[in-house]
Amino acid sequence: MPVPDRARSAVAHAAADDPFAAARPRLIALAYRMLGSMGDAEDVVQETFIRWHGADRAAIRTPAAWLTTACTRLCIDRLRKAKAERAAYVGTWLPEPVALEPPDDEALGESLSMAFLVMLERLSPSERAAYLLHEVFEQDYAAIASALGRSEPACRQLVSRARKNLGVPESAARRKARFAADAAHAAELAGAFVAAAHAGDTARLTAMLAEDAELWSDGGGKALAALNVIRGADRVARFFVGIRDKQDPELTLQFRPVNGRPGVVGHVGARADFALALEPGEGGRIAAVYIVRNPDKLARLAPQ
Repeated sequence: MPVPDRARSAVAHAAADDPFAAARPRLIALAYRMLGSMGDAEDVVQETFIRWHGADRAAIRTPAAWLTTACTRLCIDRLRKAKAERAAYVGTWLPEPVALEPPDDEALGESLSMAFLVMLERLSPSERAAYLLHEVFEQDYAAIASALGRSEPACRQLVSRARKNLGVPESAARRKARFAADAAHAAELAGAFVAAAHAGDTARLTAMLAEDAELWSDGGGKALAALNVIRGADRVARFFVGIRDKQDPELTLQFRPVNGRPGVVGHVGARADFALALEPGEGGRIAAVYIVRNPDKLARLAPQ
């Protein structure tokens, strides 16, 4: 039954006046970068909504800050539990891939990449939260202290330690994106890589890869994948040539951005078989390849 224009307008107006609805996209972005799982991020944001619904709204002076604090603390609790699970993970752990174009905001786009999310795994939950809030979401230390329930000097130390663990200079206010490309160039890069792999052209693949390129592959013990990171252009190229005859004959490919980077999603029927993201590096060569094959992480990547 069609919705009358007046009703649609009322719904849109109500959403605009709802602080949670206004904050939800930002909360999802924060929670995904904290947890590396869109499913977990949505669960945390839903729990944030439940807490918001039961809160004394009259006592909340700044709803956006309250929501960020609630979401951040829930993420920290969940990440602490996830750390033990990831330590026992079969093979290499990678984040759940999302088929998203890079946001216009440079920091948000860079922080969406597989490379950045994998790097964040070096941090403690509190360091991760402080670093993301300050460097990516541009929160000042007073806001971070409120969100984490710590003093401002303690939060400055958390961000400083995070920068040190990540190899980011203290003077860098934000990480600088190493690569920016339009959708056409991204698809061209992914297409050229897949074509070389399909042709078994080891020389061409090696030429496309940085000398110290890495291949990260996540099967979670549920799908075939390399158990360890493969390093070196020649070894990565030979890996792709070696698996080309082992693909399901019904496999179809869709060139889609994966975590804001040039990517490919393979499907067998309606089931996603893998998601591949390319991390471009210096000189137009590929610095890293990330492949997710764990079926638990691919449910959202249905064919388009």
